[in-house]
Amino acid sequence: HGGGNEKIRVFCRIRPASRTESAQSETVVVEKVDEFSVKVETSRGDREFQFDRVFSSEASQTDLFLDMSLIQSAIDGYNVCIFAYGQTGSGKTFTMVGDKDQKNPGIMPRTFNAIFDIITENRNKFEYRVSTYMLELYNDRLQDLLVTPTTAAGSSAAESQQFQAAAHRVEIKRNRKGVVFAQGAEKKDVSNARELYALFKQACANRHISATMNVESSRSHLIVGITVESRNLTNGSVSSGKVSLVDLAGSERAAKTGAKDHQLKEANFINKSLSALGDVISALSAELPHVPYRNSKLTQYATRVKNITNIAQRNVESKEIAHLKEMIVKLKSGQTLEDGEDV
Repeated sequence: HGGGNEKIRVFCRIRPASRTESAQSETVVVEKVDEFSVKVETSRGDREFQFDRVFSSEASQTDLFLDMSLIQSAIDGYNVCIFAYGQTGSGKTFTMVGDKDQKNPGIMPRTFNAIFDIITENRNKFEYRVSTYMLELYNDRLQDLLVTPTTAAGSSAAESQQFQAAAHRVEIKRNRKGVVFAQGAEKKDVSNARELYALFKQACANRHISATMNVESSRSHLIVGITVESRNLTNGSVSSGKVSLVDLAGSERAAKTGAKDHQLKEANFINKSLSALGDVISALSAELPHVPYRNSKLTQYATRVKNITNIAQRNVESKEIAHLKEMIVKLKSGQTLEDGEDV
């Protein structure tokens, strides 16, 4: 997050009891004590836990989003990552995506609107380009959700999907600046929040879901990357920031899920990648010299988080550097430089 040495911030949101829970007169054992702490009743007495911010079950989607004032930072050229973590049924997808009819949109659709609101406000001073990719990490394989599987003649949908996945293999790579990116991911330019939301709906339709524990539950991690490039119209300087939004798969003990073979495999992959993510976050928080990014594809994404925890670096280039890069691209593609364009 921009402006100073900002660490990872962990928020806790308490969800209200569901209809079923209320009907079975189940009791709520979690209580917000103050802005920063929660109390949990356990068999061994009450325990308190501290967070950077606590939201009670009355908190609205708007309250939550307003506290995540990170979108401006991304537009200013920083890398920002927001993700939701918790067991199946704890309300991650509601927090990140919202409800089905979007009466209560979550962080993702609100981010789409906020990006373009800020762009509209500043369009006299800056020129912007917004692009996005959307992936899922399923059983430790990255799949591109913006490539809709098409069924080839004479082959089943499943075979066709395998063929598509092989043709569109997405690999996590690191560029020379140490920034992690998804190589091979379909990147689409978007010019307004409506287009971005339409792509997001398409991505969600292509995602793996499964009915475990009586809920339509996400069996994969959903990763939405939005890059905002801006050019200052006054001095020509260029900056590039990124928002990564992640709806993680549910973390639960395999034994509890009543899952069958392939679902057990899913649960193991999910838990493996989540515990690897936990290791990364604790290493970053403790500022350990070695951060175990390589343990899982999901945690290689957490190198984005590293840009937040250390002194945040803006991805800004002067007009001169941007110009030189353009010339290098021209030279590489065999174009001749125009007069006055000598390096």
